[in-house]
Amino acid sequence: MTQVANVWIVDDDRSIRWVLDKALTSAGLDVETFDTASALMTRLEESMPDAVLSDVRMPGIDGLKLLEHLHDNYPALPVIIMTAHSDLDSAVSSYRGGAFEYLPKPFDVDEAVSLVQRAVAHAREQGVVSEVPAAEPAAEIIGESPAMQEVFRAIGRLAHSNITVLINGESGTGKELVAHALHRHSPRSGKPFIPLNMAAIPRDLIESELFGHEKGAFTGAAASRRGRFEQADGGTLFLDEIGDMPADTQTRLLRVLADGEFYRVGGHTPVKVDVRIIAATHQDLEQLVQQGRFREDLFHRLNVIRIHIPRLAERRGDIPRLARHFLARSAEELAVEPKVLKSETAAFMEELPWPGNVRQLENTCRWITVMASGREVLVEDLPPELLEQQAYVPAVTSHWQDNLRIWAEQQLNHGAEGLLQEAVPALERVMIITALRATGGRRLEAARLLGWGRNTLTRKIKELHLDETELADEEGDD
Repeated sequence: MTQVANVWIVDDDRSIRWVLDKALTSAGLDVETFDTASALMTRLEESMPDAVLSDVRMPGIDGLKLLEHLHDNYPALPVIIMTAHSDLDSAVSSYRGGAFEYLPKPFDVDEAVSLVQRAVAHAREQGVVSEVPAAEPAAEIIGESPAMQEVFRAIGRLAHSNITVLINGESGTGKELVAHALHRHSPRSGKPFIPLNMAAIPRDLIESELFGHEKGAFTGAAASRRGRFEQADGGTLFLDEIGDMPADTQTRLLRVLADGEFYRVGGHTPVKVDVRIIAATHQDLEQLVQQGRFREDLFHRLNVIRIHIPRLAERRGDIPRLARHFLARSAEELAVEPKVLKSETAAFMEELPWPGNVRQLENTCRWITVMASGREVLVEDLPPELLEQQAYVPAVTSHWQDNLRIWAEQQLNHGAEGLLQEAVPALERVMIITALRATGGRRLEAARLLGWGRNTLTRKIKELHLDETELADEEGDD
């Protein structure tokens, strides 16, 4: 039997204490109330709560001073700060002081109860030796999906080659990571890897960036300067967003690729270099060629070997592992404890469209590291814009039964057996994830949408391995 959690409330307003006492008691929590921080601190000498709710402005010791004392002496004790003066300074001071959460008055009672329950769960999680997922092994590029395995195979085949490579894929898919990997696993790995983003350079400076310039070549050229080609001599030059290269620069680049030499801007002496070119673009170069915006002969020079980087939506199975990696890296950067995705949260994230691809996921993990309250990340902890997104839905016919029939026929044609053993769990998984998404992760509401009791939903989540962590006691009607 799980021990009933004990919650302490300190507020000089008797009505606030009364309302919270009644609401939390009704939710099955033991509650003690105090009208001053000093009274609570005296009680700490005898007992320890699972969570504390404290007002900010009180006679004697105020809430922020109490927070400082509790954080210094009981760092694992979650403290929720309440205040009617909900200004920026109060919020910043609360979080900076180590508050679990900041609750402005007037507050919704149900929201307050839910927040306290999360704080209690957080405290108990800290009180036991939790199983922290094993650290991801160091990897250049993370991906176990079939689409990424094709990328890995291509990199492997090119490991002993100096051949020109064209990488295409949407923005944020990780084209530069692939270019780095191609360089690291090439015979040129001991030489420089020089990246240059065509879209980030003013058009009138691109040639100087690529080929360098002589002193006095133009206004501001106070000294000679080596360009990226010279810097990359013996190594690899990565030209990102090659589709944005101006036409006259395309012509000069073509000559360099053909002859292996060029002139600095304003120069008269040819410069010879030995450089491997890896180019990347999110644009359709064939279409740009047809439109006359990209030289066809340069396209064929670059398009010797092509590697396509899939969208994140095409490698959904990689999302949980990528998220763990980015959460661990964000925690290391900020010197905080890594957040852990609840399995239903990871499942929810797998279903999102991710138009910004891996870069969007990485930025989301940074947001979670800073903004999520507890160590375990619930669906409702995700950024609001993700919760509002319409999840990705593949194109289907008007009747889902037709799609199921087509799938079954295909499986039978390939000699498959035991179709229901695969189809029924898959159907239940989709329905559970969809219902949890619709309710923002609230299981009781999700169960009602599915026509189950809450205990049935909890059992199914365990059976389908959607939740590997220990579940709290839950109410249900089964």
